Parts: sequence; C-alpha cells; structure tokens
Amino acid sequence: MAAPLDMETPTLSLELLPTDPLLLILSFLDYRDLISCCYLSRRLNQLSNHDPLWKRHCKKYWLISEEEKSKRNQSWKSIFISTYCDLGRYIHYYATLKKAWDDLEKYLGQRCPRMIGSLKESVREEDLDAVEAQIGCKLPDDYRCSFRIHNGQKLVVPGLMGSMALSNHYRSEDLLDIDTAAGGFQQKLGLKQCLPLTFCIHTGLSQYMALESVEGRNKYEIFYQCPDQMALNPSAIDMFITGTSYLEWFTSYVNKVVTGGYPIIRDQIFRYVHDKECVATTGDITVSVSTSFLPELSSVHPPHYFFTYRIRIEMSKDALPEKACQLDSRYWRITNAKGDVEEVQGPGVVGEFPIITPGRVYEYTSCTTFSTTSGYMEGYYTFHCLYYKEKFFNVTIPRFHMVCPTFKVSTARMVSSNAETNHNEYAVDEDEDSTDTDEYEDRRRVLDIPAPSGRCPRHT
Repeated sequence: MAAPLDMETPTLSLELLPTDPLLLILSFLDYRDLISCCYLSRRLNQLSNHDPLWKRHCKKYWLISEEEKSKRNQSWKSIFISTYCDLGRYIHYYATLKKAWDDLEKYLGQRCPRMIGSLKESVREEDLDAVEAQIGCKLPDDYRCSFRIHNGQKLVVPGLMGSMALSNHYRSEDLLDIDTAAGGFQQKLGLKQCLPLTFCIHTGLSQYMALESVEGRNKYEIFYQCPDQMALNPSAIDMFITGTSYLEWFTSYVNKVVTGGYPIIRDQIFRYVHDKECVATTGDITVSVSTSFLPELSSVHPPHYFFTYRIRIEMSKDALPEKACQLDSRYWRITNAKGDVEEVQGPGVVGEFPIITPGRVYEYTSCTTFSTTSGYMEGYYTFHCLYYKEKFFNVTIPRFHMVCPTFKVSTARMVSSNAETNHNEYAVDEDEDSTDTDEYEDRRRVLDIPAPSGRCPRHT
C-alpha cells in the first residue's frame, strides 16, 4: 500500500549515520580539516578524536614510527599536536628533510662512520630566531627546518658535502653549523646578504645562499662565488649556481650519495658524476669514466673551466691468464664547444705503466681545462701482452662530456661594461684551446690519495 502523500520523509542526520562509514570518510581528510571537524558537532568531535585517524598524519608529516610511539607512550593525536606545536611552521618540509637526513646517516654509518660522528645535534627555535636578529635577514623555512634536525657538522675532514683530490689540490666541504654560518654572513659588495652554507678549511671555498634578491641573484639561490679576474671592480663576483633552494640543494645531493652516484673513497664522499653510458669494452678490458667540475679552479672571466676525471680500467675476472697485459701509452682527442680539436699522445698514465690481469682494477684521476663552457674527450690506450710481448692492441676510452654548471655574471661588471642587464646563463666568446693535463695526473691510484694542500700545479 502506498504511503500517504502528506507523510514527511525523515531528515538524514549525522546522529543516524553509522560510525564506520563516517570514520572512513574522515580518514581521507587532511589534518586541518580533521581539526575543523572537532568544532562542527558533538558527533564529529567524538569521531575526529578517534586515535587511528591521526596515525597517518604522524607518519606522513613527522615520520613517527610505531616503535617511537611506543617509547613516547602517547596517543597518535597527542604526538601529532605536540610535534606540530614545536615544528608546525615546517610541516611542508620536515618529512622530506628528515628522510634525507635519516637516509644519509644510515648510508654513511656503514661506510663513513667518522663522518657521522662529526654531525651536531639539532638547534632550538630560539637559536634560529637569534641568528636572524644578528644578521638582520630572515632564514628560509627549509633551511631552518634542516637545522632543527642537525646543526651542520664540526669543522673537520672529511666534510659532509663532498671532497675532491688532485696531486697538489684538495677540497673537502663541511656543512656549517648555524653560528659559524652567521659569523660568515656577508654584507660586502658582490656578496651582499649572502650566508655561507659550506666551508673547506684547505681552500677557503664556500657555497653561499642569497637571503635577498640583490646584485642580480634570486632569493635563496645557492652558488659558488667566482671573482672576475679581469674586472677592476673587486665587487664583480660571478656565480656558479648549485641550487635554487636549500631543500632542492640538500636533498638532491643526499640522493646522489645514497644511490651510489658519488663514490665513497677512503671514508670520503667524492663528487664524481658517472654517466652509465660512458663505458667501453674492448675484448676483456672495460674502461669507464666519471667527471667533476672544480669551481675553485675555474673562472668566467677570463674563460677557464677546470674539470677532473676519474678513469677505471678493469679486466674481466673470467679472462684467461695469458690475457694479462701492460699499458704503454695513451692517445687523447679533445674537442671544445666550438669544435676545435686537439690531439695528445704520451707514455703511460700518471707516470705509471700499470699491469692489468684477470679481475684486477686500476683507477687514476687526471684533469683538463677548457676555454669553452663544455667539451668532450675520447681516445684509446695502447697495451702489449705480457705472454706475447710483440703483440700490441688498443683499448677504447669512451667519449665523455664535461659541462660547466649554469652561471651568472656579476652585475658590477655588466654595468661597468655597459652590457645588457640579463642575468640568465651567460655565454662567453672563448678563443683558447683545451689542454690535456695528463702530466699532472695524480701519481697515486685514487684509492690511495692522501690529503694534499695547495692548488693544482697548473695554477700555482
């Protein structure tokens, strides 16, 4: 029988809805909306306090594990709120930076334990506020957030931000603690309102972060300074850019380290970049190359871009014993960005004539310079067989490219020369040829590099 037309349809209310569907809906809300629900009705207030709802937010934003919750002996909601009260301003950065730090500590703890021992504990919020008052500039939240996790490291070797070693040149960059960084805050022309992030005690090299958009820099841009050697104005400082923000700069570096992109050599991180396609196999011998740009030995004016490369020569462990051979000479074909070609031949490598046997690896480092912002090298080694001394053969060295990072030219120089005020990547007119510096190659295998001081012989 049909219901009477005048019968009212009952109003659907929250009080009548079952609990489980409502909890499911609430589980999709972000923490802000979940808190807002507490003020809408008594029922929603009760459901929003359901502790499992806050578990997801604790893990997403604060990386709180079940084990840590057990140690705290608090509810998920209590943990979220107490952490938010302390770190709430960093909620969009904390999980990313905390994961980066955790991954880095785990990776280095197994490979560079003494480096882990140099890390400092976190700083307090009031310490960061005091630094802002001291330097008169606001620190970016991602930078502050990182220092709430670790306050950089002690001024020791090895540096957390990577090393580089050549025969007469050594660099190892420490991540500065907040007080040391504040002490190096710059107000001089060319580096106005720039804060150092790293420091090398051997070379004095630092990476800086611009805290304001002045002198042609973007706010929070990270760079190596490069004094213009041809300018009369000492404030003419060019920049090799290494990051657009602290978050991008730090996390991209950590990712390179923990994924094996940078090799660990004698308890140090070496910032060599290896292109997986830069490998060549000739018979039983494989040659691979990794490269690195050295800003501290480079300049934009005059155009002089310094690169180092690390070569690995390996004979297959399955090769027959009679395949043992010795390297006699090298041949290089060096091409700069203008297409100019230079050919170089010479005996041995780094003054040595290594013997390669099945399963053996020989590695060495060398360097080269270009007057253009990029270039590439390729060539071959000539070997002779130890068992058949009259038999000679060539082993291919794969082509490997070297590219200078993006840089900006100084506004001081551009104004003084009436140049265009365009501070995007700058292209220079280079006239010099590249130079192979194999005669200055490291005379120790890379695995036995000590920590020399000074500069590469070419630049003394």
